[in-house]
Amino acid sequence: MKVAVAGCCHGALDKLYETLELLRRRHGVQPDLLLCCGDFQAVRNEADLRCMAVPAKYRHMQTFYRYYSGEKKAPVLTVFIGGNHEASNHLQELPYGGWVAPNIYYLGYAGVVRFRGVRIGGISGIFKSHDYRKGHFECPPYNHQTIRSAYHVRNIEVFKLKQLKRPMDIFMSHDWPRSIYHYGNKKQLLKIKSFFRQEVESNTLGSPAASELLQHLKPTYWFSAHLHVKFAAFMQHETNSKEELPKATKFLALDKCLPHRDFLQIIDVEHDPNAGDSLEYDAEWIAVLKATNSLVNVTQSSWNMPEKNGLHAKWDYSATEEAMKEVLEELNHNLTIPCNFTLTAACYDPSKPQKNMEPVHTINPQTTEFCAQFGLTDINDRIQQAKEEGSGRGEYAEEEEEEEMDSTGSAEEPSEYNTDNSGLSSINPDEIMLDEEGGDEDLSTCSVDPSPDHPPEFSTSFSDIRIMPDSMAVSSDDAMDSNNEELEKSGVSKQGEEKRSTERPLKRISGDENGNSGIKKIKRRNQAVYAAEDEDK
Repeated sequence: MKVAVAGCCHGALDKLYETLELLRRRHGVQPDLLLCCGDFQAVRNEADLRCMAVPAKYRHMQTFYRYYSGEKKAPVLTVFIGGNHEASNHLQELPYGGWVAPNIYYLGYAGVVRFRGVRIGGISGIFKSHDYRKGHFECPPYNHQTIRSAYHVRNIEVFKLKQLKRPMDIFMSHDWPRSIYHYGNKKQLLKIKSFFRQEVESNTLGSPAASELLQHLKPTYWFSAHLHVKFAAFMQHETNSKEELPKATKFLALDKCLPHRDFLQIIDVEHDPNAGDSLEYDAEWIAVLKATNSLVNVTQSSWNMPEKNGLHAKWDYSATEEAMKEVLEELNHNLTIPCNFTLTAACYDPSKPQKNMEPVHTINPQTTEFCAQFGLTDINDRIQQAKEEGSGRGEYAEEEEEEEMDSTGSAEEPSEYNTDNSGLSSINPDEIMLDEEGGDEDLSTCSVDPSPDHPPEFSTSFSDIRIMPDSMAVSSDDAMDSNNEELEKSGVSKQGEEKRSTERPLKRISGDENGNSGIKKIKRRNQAVYAAEDEDK
């Protein structure tokens, strides 16, 4: 089956689906599934905009609300993960995943589903070491700190995914797995994004948690976004025993939203021709969720996952055959995910703007139903209970105040990872693209209509992406030089056409807590960029 994979679409769903329609008309290619690797921006109304960790001047509605309201319907089944530019209050309603609109499914903080026999997993957010060992304690209305920490990856999600034993076909993360750049054309990457050099050379670019998952899951494909550059790599995994068959992962990072040609990729994936066309639960993943339910934490206290170190009575939470059989019996052997999308917030009305709409903490009926079905803890219900109990004792306000004061997490115990560099700790001047002419222009300027004279370049297979030979465990710079011509043909280095010699990382300068001042702008060819106070940018 044909799978379309998109990078950061930043809410421009109309343009995304129009591009797929153009692909069908011009090339006869019609994807069966669309995957989006974060920064999806499922913004329903003005309150959702207030929950996006970007300066207020860059908060624009885009077009998701049309699909949420029912005005439009996604023409292809769409599955996505969260990034670091999201309406966190909306996605937080669905910690275990669920429908954000008809035919558009969110995988949750972490999740695994099946479609036509293809196993698809993902983890939302980006890595920050100072929040990694905390529970999911945030809830709207967010403060200056929690609006960011809400989308930071937590160790419990990584722990759950590491309990999986069965093969994974496709996996998605927003930020890149750390070290993956050593398995592709590193020189070309640094030519396009020269400001990555220090982190690449010190091996601190990317998420160590995602790297850990890559080593454990060994999926056939791994897709990422976040850094706004197309990059392909091929990683040959080590085998744990002589009996184990060699495994390899084809990695692909996608560029940002349209009009960039490298923001979308079409691949051919082997599937089960006898499987149905419905999105399905994964029995092993559900069994893992049930097994790890007792580990759910909704406090901001740091804690470690169980390990085989003599300190924990139990450390293996992987699914047994009996546990998976129980899941199947609970579902009457029908793994189809119910189409139970429900409106939980007022939808944006362009004729009646409500700029003062405040976000509220919502319990989503989909999550309630899911937790009741499998005997799981509703994280948002637990958060509300903790908040009410804490407010009654006057503790919640005190915790919130301490949280704002300790924005760096310096009072915590040392992280198991020795750095705090997530996918992009240095400023990436390409993370948000704006129209060159204006500082307050709508972000939709990054998603212009496809030009009939310059249709986007697509690939109907993975064969046009440069793949390293199996014998090369880590590619050297010298080895990559001789292949630049091939890369030009593959489209991986298209972005290298722009001259980068004059680029300089933006320096942080002081500003107010909302990011409305202290922003330094520079103009480059066809784009202006900004760097906000937030270290996640």
